[in-house]
Amino acid sequence: MKKLASNKWVRAAIPALLLHCSIGTVYCWSLIKQNIANYIGSTPGQVEWAFSLAIFFLGMSAAFAGGIVEKDIHKSSLIATFCFAIGLAGTGLCVYFRSLIGIYFFYGVVMGIGLGLGYLSPVKTLMLWFSEQKGLATGLAVAGFGLAKVIASPIMTALIGSVGIVNMFYVLAVLYFVMMFLGHLLLKKPEGWHENTGKSSFKAGSILKNPTFIGIWLMFYINITCGLALISQEKDILKAMGVSLAVISIVSSVTAVFNAGGRLGYSAVADKLKDRNTIYKVIFVSSIALTLVTILTNGINGGIVPLAIVLLCVINAGYGGGFSNLPTLLSDKFGMGDISKIHGLALSAWAFAGLSGNQLSAFIVSKTSSYNNVLYVTTVLYVVALIISFVLVRPSKKTDSDK
Repeated sequence: MKKLASNKWVRAAIPALLLHCSIGTVYCWSLIKQNIANYIGSTPGQVEWAFSLAIFFLGMSAAFAGGIVEKDIHKSSLIATFCFAIGLAGTGLCVYFRSLIGIYFFYGVVMGIGLGLGYLSPVKTLMLWFSEQKGLATGLAVAGFGLAKVIASPIMTALIGSVGIVNMFYVLAVLYFVMMFLGHLLLKKPEGWHENTGKSSFKAGSILKNPTFIGIWLMFYINITCGLALISQEKDILKAMGVSLAVISIVSSVTAVFNAGGRLGYSAVADKLKDRNTIYKVIFVSSIALTLVTILTNGINGGIVPLAIVLLCVINAGYGGGFSNLPTLLSDKFGMGDISKIHGLALSAWAFAGLSGNQLSAFIVSKTSSYNNVLYVTTVLYVVALIISFVLVRPSKKTDSDK
Protein backbone atom coordinates (compact mmCIF):
# COMPACT_ATOMS: atom_id res chain seq x y z
CA MET A 1 0.00 0.00 0.00
CA LYS A 2 2.87 2.32 0.86
CA LYS A 3 4.48 1.59 -2.51
CA LEU A 4 1.27 2.53 -4.29
CA ALA A 5 1.10 5.79 -2.33
CA SER A 6 4.53 6.76 -3.68
CA ASN A 7 4.08 5.33 -7.18
CA LYS A 8 4.38 7.93 -9.95
CA TRP A 9 1.75 6.20 -12.08
CA VAL A 10 -0.79 6.13 -9.26
CA ARG A 11 -0.01 9.64 -7.98
CA ALA A 12 0.49 11.42 -11.30
CA ALA A 13 -0.23 9.57 -14.55
CA ILE A 14 -3.54 7.89 -13.68
CA PRO A 15 -5.11 10.93 -11.94
CA ALA A 16 -3.96 13.14 -14.84
CA LEU A 17 -5.68 10.80 -17.30
CA LEU A 18 -8.85 10.71 -15.19
CA LEU A 19 -8.97 14.51 -15.20
CA HIS A 20 -8.01 15.06 -18.84
CA CYS A 21 -10.14 12.24 -20.29
CA SER A 22 -13.11 13.88 -18.55
CA ILE A 23 -12.60 17.52 -19.53
CA GLY A 24 -11.48 16.59 -23.05
CA THR A 25 -15.10 15.80 -23.93
CA VAL A 26 -15.52 19.54 -24.54
CA TYR A 27 -14.39 18.71 -28.09
CA CYS A 28 -17.51 16.58 -28.59
CA TRP A 29 -19.50 19.81 -28.90
CA SER A 30 -19.69 19.51 -32.70
CA LEU A 31 -21.43 16.17 -32.21
CA ILE A 32 -24.26 17.59 -30.09
CA LYS A 33 -24.64 21.23 -31.15
CA GLN A 34 -27.20 20.42 -33.87
CA ASN A 35 -29.29 18.39 -31.40
CA ILE A 36 -29.21 21.28 -28.94
CA ALA A 37 -30.08 23.82 -31.63
CA ASN A 38 -33.05 21.71 -32.76
CA TYR A 39 -34.28 21.20 -29.19
CA ILE A 40 -34.17 24.86 -28.15
CA GLY A 41 -35.23 26.24 -31.54
CA SER A 42 -31.98 28.07 -32.24
CA THR A 43 -29.35 27.96 -35.00
CA PRO A 44 -26.08 25.98 -34.85
CA GLY A 45 -24.19 29.25 -35.33
CA GLN A 46 -25.74 30.76 -32.20
CA VAL A 47 -25.19 27.58 -30.19
CA GLU A 48 -21.55 27.43 -31.41
CA TRP A 49 -20.66 30.37 -29.17
CA ALA A 50 -21.05 28.14 -26.10
CA PHE A 51 -17.99 26.17 -27.24
CA SER A 52 -16.03 29.33 -28.04
CA LEU A 53 -16.81 30.71 -24.58
CA ALA A 54 -15.78 27.42 -22.94
CA ILE A 55 -12.35 27.57 -24.61
CA PHE A 56 -12.02 31.27 -23.78
CA PHE A 57 -12.75 30.72 -20.08
CA LEU A 58 -10.51 27.64 -20.10
CA GLY A 59 -7.55 29.78 -21.13
CA MET A 60 -8.38 32.76 -18.95
CA SER A 61 -9.09 30.71 -15.81
CA ALA A 62 -5.76 28.92 -16.31
CA ALA A 63 -4.04 32.30 -16.75
CA PHE A 64 -5.49 33.80 -13.57
CA ALA A 65 -5.59 30.68 -11.39
CA GLY A 66 -1.99 29.56 -11.91
CA GLY A 67 -1.16 30.72 -8.40
CA ILE A 68 -3.88 28.55 -6.87
CA VAL A 69 -2.61 25.51 -8.78
CA GLU A 70 0.97 26.32 -7.75
CA LYS A 71 0.08 26.42 -4.04
CA ASP A 72 -2.53 23.65 -3.76
CA ILE A 73 -3.28 21.15 -6.52
CA HIS A 74 -5.93 19.51 -4.35
CA LYS A 75 -7.90 22.71 -4.03
CA SER A 76 -7.61 23.46 -7.77
CA SER A 77 -8.50 19.91 -8.87
CA LEU A 78 -11.51 19.88 -6.50
CA ILE A 79 -12.78 23.23 -7.85
CA ALA A 80 -12.28 21.85 -11.37
CA THR A 81 -14.31 18.74 -10.54
CA PHE A 82 -17.28 20.67 -9.17
CA CYS A 83 -17.23 23.34 -11.89
CA PHE A 84 -17.08 20.80 -14.71
CA ALA A 85 -19.85 18.60 -13.29
CA ILE A 86 -22.09 21.57 -12.39
CA GLY A 87 -21.44 23.04 -15.85
CA LEU A 88 -22.63 19.85 -17.52
CA ALA A 89 -25.70 19.45 -15.32
CA GLY A 90 -26.55 23.14 -15.66
CA THR A 91 -26.26 22.91 -19.45
CA GLY A 92 -28.74 20.03 -19.46
CA LEU A 93 -31.15 22.06 -17.32
CA CYS A 94 -30.85 25.08 -19.62
CA VAL A 95 -31.40 22.93 -22.71
CA TYR A 96 -34.59 21.65 -21.05
CA PHE A 97 -35.80 25.22 -20.42
CA ARG A 98 -34.56 26.31 -23.89
CA SER A 99 -32.32 29.03 -22.47
CA LEU A 100 -29.46 29.90 -24.83
CA ILE A 101 -28.04 32.42 -22.35
CA GLY A 102 -28.08 29.72 -19.67
CA ILE A 103 -26.18 27.36 -21.97
CA TYR A 104 -23.60 30.08 -22.57
CA PHE A 105 -23.20 30.53 -18.82
CA PHE A 106 -23.03 26.88 -17.71
CA TYR A 107 -21.21 25.33 -20.69
CA GLY A 108 -19.16 28.41 -21.52
CA VAL A 109 -18.34 30.03 -18.18
CA VAL A 110 -18.80 27.48 -15.36
CA MET A 111 -17.59 24.46 -17.30
CA GLY A 112 -14.86 26.59 -18.92
CA ILE A 113 -13.43 27.39 -15.48
CA GLY A 114 -13.48 23.67 -14.66
CA LEU A 115 -11.65 23.00 -17.92
CA GLY A 116 -8.89 25.50 -17.17
CA LEU A 117 -8.21 24.34 -13.62
CA GLY A 118 -8.60 20.66 -14.54
CA TYR A 119 -6.19 21.00 -17.45
CA LEU A 120 -3.52 22.82 -15.45
CA SER A 121 -3.70 20.94 -12.12
CA PRO A 122 -1.81 17.73 -12.98
CA VAL A 123 0.82 19.16 -15.36
CA LYS A 124 3.50 20.28 -12.91
CA THR A 125 2.96 17.17 -10.80
CA LEU A 126 3.64 15.00 -13.86
CA MET A 127 6.85 16.85 -14.67
CA LEU A 128 8.04 16.48 -11.07
CA TRP A 129 7.39 12.73 -10.92
CA PHE A 130 8.77 12.10 -14.44
CA SER A 131 11.70 14.54 -14.26
CA GLU A 132 13.74 12.58 -16.82
CA GLN A 133 10.82 12.13 -19.23
CA LYS A 134 8.83 15.31 -18.79
CA GLY A 135 7.62 15.35 -22.37
CA LEU A 136 6.42 11.75 -22.31
CA ALA A 137 4.55 12.35 -19.04
CA THR A 138 2.76 15.52 -20.09
CA GLY A 139 2.14 14.02 -23.52
CA LEU A 140 0.45 11.01 -21.93
CA ALA A 141 -1.96 13.17 -19.95
CA VAL A 142 -2.66 15.65 -22.71
CA ALA A 143 -3.19 12.71 -25.09
CA GLY A 144 -6.04 11.76 -22.78
CA PHE A 145 -7.56 15.16 -23.49
CA GLY A 146 -7.34 14.43 -27.22
CA LEU A 147 -8.58 10.83 -26.96
CA ALA A 148 -11.59 11.88 -24.90
CA LYS A 149 -13.45 12.70 -28.12
CA VAL A 150 -12.90 9.20 -29.50
CA ILE A 151 -14.00 7.57 -26.24
CA ALA A 152 -16.94 9.82 -25.46
CA SER A 153 -18.47 10.26 -28.93
CA PRO A 154 -20.11 6.80 -29.17
CA ILE A 155 -21.19 7.01 -25.52
CA MET A 156 -22.86 10.37 -26.07
CA THR A 157 -24.51 9.18 -29.27
CA ALA A 158 -25.88 6.13 -27.45
CA LEU A 159 -27.14 8.25 -24.54
CA ILE A 160 -28.90 10.71 -26.86
CA GLY A 161 -30.65 7.78 -28.54
CA SER A 162 -31.66 6.10 -25.27
CA VAL A 163 -32.34 8.89 -22.74
CA GLY A 164 -32.38 12.08 -24.85
CA ILE A 165 -30.13 15.13 -25.12
CA VAL A 166 -31.19 16.64 -21.75
CA ASN A 167 -30.69 13.50 -19.66
CA MET A 168 -27.41 12.83 -21.45
CA PHE A 169 -25.93 15.89 -19.72
CA TYR A 170 -27.12 14.68 -16.30
CA VAL A 171 -25.63 11.20 -16.80
CA LEU A 172 -22.31 12.65 -17.98
CA ALA A 173 -22.23 15.08 -15.05
CA VAL A 174 -22.39 12.16 -12.59
CA LEU A 175 -19.94 9.99 -14.55
CA TYR A 176 -17.30 12.70 -14.92
CA PHE A 177 -17.72 13.90 -11.35
CA VAL A 178 -16.81 10.40 -10.12
CA MET A 179 -13.82 10.16 -12.49
CA MET A 180 -12.48 13.62 -11.69
CA PHE A 181 -13.05 13.27 -7.94
CA LEU A 182 -11.05 10.02 -7.96
CA GLY A 183 -8.31 11.81 -9.90
CA HIS A 184 -8.42 14.62 -7.35
CA LEU A 185 -7.97 12.17 -4.48
CA LEU A 186 -5.04 10.36 -6.12
CA LEU A 187 -3.14 13.41 -7.38
CA LYS A 188 -0.10 14.19 -5.23
CA LYS A 189 3.33 15.78 -5.68
CA PRO A 190 6.48 13.77 -4.80
CA GLU A 191 7.42 13.63 -1.12
CA GLY A 192 10.77 15.28 -1.75
CA TRP A 193 9.26 18.34 -3.42
CA HIS A 194 8.25 21.30 -1.30
CA GLU A 195 6.72 24.43 -2.78
CA ASN A 196 8.18 27.75 -1.74
CA THR A 197 5.81 29.00 0.96
CA GLY A 198 7.54 32.35 1.24
CA LYS A 199 6.93 35.41 -0.86
CA SER A 200 7.26 34.52 -4.51
CA SER A 201 9.59 36.48 -6.76
CA PHE A 202 7.34 35.72 -9.72
CA LYS A 203 6.11 38.81 -11.55
CA ALA A 204 3.61 38.35 -14.35
CA GLY A 205 4.54 41.71 -15.83
CA SER A 206 8.18 40.76 -16.36
CA ILE A 207 7.25 37.41 -17.92
CA LEU A 208 4.77 39.05 -20.28
CA LYS A 209 7.55 41.38 -21.49
CA ASN A 210 10.07 38.58 -21.95
CA PRO A 211 10.82 38.09 -25.71
CA THR A 212 11.11 34.32 -25.33
CA PHE A 213 7.73 34.06 -23.59
CA ILE A 214 6.14 36.37 -26.18
CA GLY A 215 7.52 34.17 -28.95
CA ILE A 216 6.24 30.97 -27.34
CA TRP A 217 2.82 32.60 -26.72
CA LEU A 218 2.56 33.70 -30.37
CA MET A 219 3.64 30.31 -31.73
CA PHE A 220 1.12 28.56 -29.50
CA TYR A 221 -1.66 30.99 -30.44
CA ILE A 222 -1.05 30.65 -34.19
CA ASN A 223 -0.83 26.85 -34.01
CA ILE A 224 -4.18 26.64 -32.20
CA THR A 225 -5.85 29.21 -34.46
CA CYS A 226 -4.76 27.38 -37.63
CA GLY A 227 -5.60 24.00 -36.12
CA LEU A 228 -9.11 25.06 -35.10
CA ALA A 229 -9.65 26.81 -38.44
CA LEU A 230 -9.28 23.48 -40.24
CA ILE A 231 -10.44 21.03 -37.57
CA SER A 232 -13.72 22.94 -37.11
CA GLN A 233 -14.35 22.63 -40.87
CA GLU A 234 -13.27 18.99 -41.07
CA LYS A 235 -16.71 17.46 -41.62
CA ASP A 236 -17.85 20.23 -43.95
CA ILE A 237 -14.70 19.96 -46.10
CA LEU A 238 -15.15 16.20 -46.54
CA LYS A 239 -18.88 16.58 -47.14
CA ALA A 240 -18.20 19.16 -49.87
CA MET A 241 -15.83 16.65 -51.48
CA GLY A 242 -18.66 14.11 -51.69
CA VAL A 243 -17.55 11.86 -48.83
CA SER A 244 -20.38 9.87 -47.23
CA LEU A 245 -21.40 10.50 -43.62
CA ALA A 246 -20.32 6.97 -42.64
CA VAL A 247 -16.79 7.55 -43.99
CA ILE A 248 -16.68 11.05 -42.43
CA SER A 249 -17.41 9.47 -39.05
CA ILE A 250 -14.49 7.05 -39.51
CA VAL A 251 -12.16 9.86 -40.66
CA SER A 252 -13.19 11.93 -37.64
CA SER A 253 -12.09 9.11 -35.34
CA VAL A 254 -8.83 8.67 -37.26
CA THR A 255 -7.96 12.39 -37.06
CA ALA A 256 -8.79 12.36 -33.33
CA VAL A 257 -6.29 9.50 -32.88
CA PHE A 258 -3.67 11.58 -34.73
CA ASN A 259 -4.53 14.51 -32.45
CA ALA A 260 -3.85 12.34 -29.40
CA GLY A 261 -0.87 10.64 -31.05
CA GLY A 262 0.70 14.02 -31.82
CA ARG A 263 0.39 14.98 -28.17
CA LEU A 264 2.21 11.85 -27.04
CA GLY A 265 4.59 11.29 -29.96
CA TYR A 266 5.92 14.82 -30.44
CA SER A 267 6.49 15.30 -26.70
CA ALA A 268 8.22 11.93 -26.31
CA VAL A 269 10.59 12.75 -29.19
CA ALA A 270 11.24 16.20 -27.67
CA ASP A 271 12.70 14.51 -24.55
CA LYS A 272 15.61 13.34 -26.71
CA LEU A 273 16.30 16.72 -28.31
CA LYS A 274 18.62 19.44 -27.04
CA ASP A 275 16.08 22.11 -27.90
CA ARG A 276 12.36 21.30 -27.55
CA ASN A 277 11.53 24.22 -29.81
CA THR A 278 12.70 22.01 -32.69
CA ILE A 279 9.39 20.19 -32.37
CA TYR A 280 7.45 23.38 -33.11
CA LYS A 281 9.61 23.93 -36.19
CA VAL A 282 8.78 20.40 -37.37
CA ILE A 283 5.07 21.02 -36.75
CA PHE A 284 5.08 24.27 -38.73
CA VAL A 285 7.17 22.94 -41.63
CA SER A 286 5.04 19.80 -42.03
CA SER A 287 1.82 21.83 -41.82
CA ILE A 288 3.07 24.32 -44.43
CA ALA A 289 4.26 21.54 -46.75
CA LEU A 290 0.99 19.56 -46.71
CA THR A 291 -1.15 22.68 -46.99
CA LEU A 292 0.86 23.92 -50.00
CA VAL A 293 0.63 20.50 -51.70
CA THR A 294 -3.15 20.57 -51.21
CA ILE A 295 -3.37 24.10 -52.63
CA LEU A 296 -1.10 23.44 -55.62
CA THR A 297 -2.91 20.23 -56.58
CA ASN A 298 -6.30 21.86 -55.97
CA GLY A 299 -6.88 18.90 -53.68
CA ILE A 300 -10.11 20.05 -52.06
CA ASN A 301 -11.88 21.43 -55.13
CA GLY A 302 -10.48 18.57 -57.22
CA GLY A 303 -11.87 16.01 -54.80
CA ILE A 304 -8.55 14.34 -53.90
CA VAL A 305 -9.96 12.77 -50.75
CA PRO A 306 -6.84 10.83 -49.60
CA LEU A 307 -4.76 14.03 -49.74
CA ALA A 308 -7.38 15.95 -47.74
CA ILE A 309 -7.43 13.21 -45.10
CA VAL A 310 -3.60 13.23 -44.85
CA LEU A 311 -3.68 17.02 -44.47
CA LEU A 312 -6.25 16.82 -41.68
CA CYS A 313 -4.24 14.10 -39.90
CA VAL A 314 -1.03 16.19 -40.06
CA ILE A 315 -2.83 19.31 -38.83
CA ASN A 316 -4.44 17.37 -35.97
CA ALA A 317 -1.10 15.83 -34.95
CA GLY A 318 0.60 19.25 -34.96
CA TYR A 319 -2.31 20.81 -33.09
CA GLY A 320 -2.03 18.20 -30.34
CA GLY A 321 1.77 18.29 -30.25
CA GLY A 322 1.70 22.03 -29.68
CA PHE A 323 -0.24 21.50 -26.44
CA SER A 324 1.91 18.74 -24.97
CA ASN A 325 5.21 20.52 -25.68
CA LEU A 326 4.15 23.85 -24.22
CA PRO A 327 4.72 23.18 -20.47
CA THR A 328 8.02 21.36 -21.04
CA LEU A 329 9.37 24.09 -23.34
CA LEU A 330 8.39 26.71 -20.75
CA SER A 331 10.05 24.72 -17.96
CA ASP A 332 13.25 24.48 -20.01
CA LYS A 333 13.26 28.24 -20.52
CA PHE A 334 12.02 29.47 -17.13
CA GLY A 335 12.59 26.62 -14.65
CA MET A 336 10.13 24.59 -12.56
CA GLY A 337 9.64 26.99 -9.63
CA ASP A 338 6.64 28.92 -10.99
CA ILE A 339 5.80 26.74 -13.97
CA SER A 340 2.07 26.48 -13.17
CA LYS A 341 1.76 30.27 -13.19
CA ILE A 342 3.80 30.64 -16.38
CA HIS A 343 1.99 27.77 -18.10
CA GLY A 344 -1.32 29.30 -17.05
CA LEU A 345 -0.38 32.65 -18.58
CA ALA A 346 0.67 30.92 -21.80
CA LEU A 347 -2.68 29.13 -21.95
CA SER A 348 -4.35 32.53 -22.35
CA ALA A 349 -3.32 32.10 -26.00
CA TRP A 350 -5.76 29.17 -26.12
CA ALA A 351 -8.50 31.49 -24.84
CA PHE A 352 -8.08 33.97 -27.69
CA ALA A 353 -7.50 31.25 -30.29
CA GLY A 354 -10.74 29.62 -29.16
CA LEU A 355 -12.56 32.80 -30.17
CA SER A 356 -10.65 33.35 -33.42
CA GLY A 357 -9.90 29.91 -34.87
CA ASN A 358 -13.22 28.41 -35.89
CA GLN A 359 -14.78 31.86 -36.32
CA LEU A 360 -11.99 32.80 -38.77
CA SER A 361 -12.62 29.84 -41.06
CA ALA A 362 -16.41 30.23 -40.80
CA PHE A 363 -16.05 33.89 -41.83
CA ILE A 364 -13.81 33.07 -44.82
CA VAL A 365 -16.12 30.32 -46.06
CA SER A 366 -19.24 32.47 -45.62
CA LYS A 367 -17.67 35.33 -47.60
CA THR A 368 -15.87 33.39 -50.32
CA SER A 369 -17.55 29.96 -50.36
CA SER A 370 -14.07 28.44 -50.70
CA TYR A 371 -12.19 26.15 -48.34
CA ASN A 372 -9.06 26.81 -50.43
CA ASN A 373 -9.04 30.37 -49.11
CA VAL A 374 -8.90 28.99 -45.56
CA LEU A 375 -5.76 27.08 -46.61
CA TYR A 376 -4.17 30.24 -48.03
CA VAL A 377 -4.69 32.09 -44.75
CA THR A 378 -3.46 29.24 -42.54
CA THR A 379 -0.36 28.81 -44.71
CA VAL A 380 0.60 32.45 -44.20
CA LEU A 381 0.01 32.14 -40.44
CA TYR A 382 2.11 28.97 -40.21
CA VAL A 383 4.96 30.76 -42.03
CA VAL A 384 4.75 33.62 -39.51
CA ALA A 385 4.88 31.09 -36.65
CA LEU A 386 7.93 29.40 -38.20
CA ILE A 387 9.76 32.73 -38.44
CA ILE A 388 8.93 33.45 -34.79
CA SER A 389 10.31 30.03 -33.77
CA PHE A 390 13.68 31.00 -35.24
CA VAL A 391 13.80 34.69 -34.28
CA LEU A 392 12.28 34.90 -30.79
CA VAL A 393 12.55 31.40 -29.30
CA ARG A 394 16.25 30.69 -29.57
CA PRO A 395 18.15 27.75 -28.06
CA SER A 396 19.84 28.49 -24.75
CA LYS A 397 22.10 26.46 -22.49
CA LYS A 398 20.58 28.00 -19.38
CA THR A 399 16.98 28.74 -18.57
CA ASP A 400 15.95 32.34 -19.00
CA SER A 401 15.31 32.53 -15.27
CA ASP A 402 18.97 31.75 -14.59
CA LYS A 403 20.28 34.71 -16.57
